[in-house]
Amino acid sequence: MRHRLKDVAERAGVSVKTVSNVVNGHVHVRPDTRARVEEAIVELNYRPNLSARHLRKGRTGVIALAVPELDIPYFAELARHVVSAAAEHGWTVLIDQTGGRRDQERVLASGITDHLIDGLILSPLALTAADLAGLDGTPMVLLGERIEHCPADRVVIDNVAAAGEITSHLIQLGRRRIAAVGAQRTDEGASARLRLAGYRDALRAAGLGYDQTLVASASAWHRADGAAAVRGLLTSGVRPDAVFCFNDTLALGALRALHEAGLRVPEDVAVAGFDDIEDGRFATPTLSTVAPDKEQVARLAIQLLADRLGGDPTVPARELRAPYRLVFRESTRTR
Repeated sequence: MRHRLKDVAERAGVSVKTVSNVVNGHVHVRPDTRARVEEAIVELNYRPNLSARHLRKGRTGVIALAVPELDIPYFAELARHVVSAAAEHGWTVLIDQTGGRRDQERVLASGITDHLIDGLILSPLALTAADLAGLDGTPMVLLGERIEHCPADRVVIDNVAAAGEITSHLIQLGRRRIAAVGAQRTDEGASARLRLAGYRDALRAAGLGYDQTLVASASAWHRADGAAAVRGLLTSGVRPDAVFCFNDTLALGALRALHEAGLRVPEDVAVAGFDDIEDGRFATPTLSTVAPDKEQVARLAIQLLADRLGGDPTVPARELRAPYRLVFRESTRTR
């Protein structure tokens, strides 16, 4: 049964006009009210009847990019590349922040904004394959390896191989007590899980044992989390001779904590990150890192979206892999 606007209003306990305001993107709706309406829309699998509007207007020429956090530099830099690649198709990009919340990611993936955008590029942290099952709304491209057996187009990098290569670089420097900073205990930590797997693979290949005391968790991947993780290692008596941080912002925090402890980088402790954000090129010392090709990630995502919009929407989902490279800078160079 196709649900109506009235059904959503009754489920959310609001007026039909309020539901209409939410569906049409009006900003003057209280956040708690908007949340109730969006939840009711997802629960009822409500779809606006947009056939007549589409016949009159065709496509909007607008796509959306939704990322977990805009204050993570990697996502800000990626957004710049997405905007640039989209411009080549004459598209405007709306940018949204999900906070990594499953409810917000479900709302975006459910297609209730069909009338606002032609397609969606989404970097999920909490979304599951079950959340995507049976969706036939807005064409969508996912970023990352969060969802196995993904039913949507997606662009990935090989997190396991990249993490293994940067860890092997530290091993080749003669480092043997290599800490890993950024492990996460939640189901949302797909990138953390894959990068930890790559770290462990490199240790195993070098004949080094895996030492749980050298693994520091971080619920978020900000500078403060990296600093706190390294301070925790040092306070507990763990003394690494290298640190692999699961992103560059964690590594920037790690550099600060090591400096506060009077440890020299890289002489006493080598440090490597992941993402190649611009801040790492201006840190003291400059940061060695894994550099995903962010421009290529953006271009591949835009191309998948363009193919989906211009072709048969029923063709099987595709997975494209973007390249990466290792960048060696002062934080791992001893001479």
